[in-house]
Amino acid sequence: MRHDLSMRATEVRELMDDPDADIGMLEQTYRRFRLVNALVSRPGLLYRREIRPRAHRGPIRILDIGAGGGDVCRMIAARLRRAGLEAEITALDADERAIRWAADNDHGAGIRYRCAFAADLVAEGEQYDVVFSNHVLHHLTSTELDGLLRDSEALVGGGGVVVHRDIARTRFAYALYDAATWVLSGTLFRGSFIREDGLISIRRSYARRELASLVPSGWAVRFGLPSRLELSWKAGAAS
Repeated sequence: MRHDLSMRATEVRELMDDPDADIGMLEQTYRRFRLVNALVSRPGLLYRREIRPRAHRGPIRILDIGAGGGDVCRMIAARLRRAGLEAEITALDADERAIRWAADNDHGAGIRYRCAFAADLVAEGEQYDVVFSNHVLHHLTSTELDGLLRDSEALVGGGGVVVHRDIARTRFAYALYDAATWVLSGTLFRGSFIREDGLISIRRSYARRELASLVPSGWAVRFGLPSRLELSWKAGAAS
């Protein structure tokens, strides 16, 4: 089926966001996120650019907003552990189902899992060295996006950084994901929401110019291959 990708399809919702979503399929989706994010999201890039240099200076605090099943947090924790570096990592998600599954599948990573909103942590006066999210922006309206960015700024201490990474809505991204997941839909991704929700996510995502037109001063929007957006802010860098 052809879809109009000229604008965000904000009227459609991912199946896993349904409170009544099949729990077995939801948990299978969390399991498969590790593979998808390792290939698509490249958490190693965030680790090398922002996390490792700060951790070399001493123990740091890291916050993952909208962490889902916590797979990116666990990948980062593993890298830090292998390098002998210390960090306190918090996986934050407003969906109790995700946090429960993530905590049950921590496998000794030592992540702190919290079911809450970023605004709750702001109210508590929490501060972090690195605040990031992965595949969260496309879930948000422009008003919700503004709130997330303001909360992110408030949660970062001196010398800290915020990095929100997501899909860029392009025809290439849609076609590539459609083809790749179709091949695996009857095997690796069977019984999960990976394929259908991923295609919906791309339709809901921002294009680079759309995102750049919405962000406050001080935020940088970058496009990366094959179809990635990175929205970043550093404490003290805003004019």
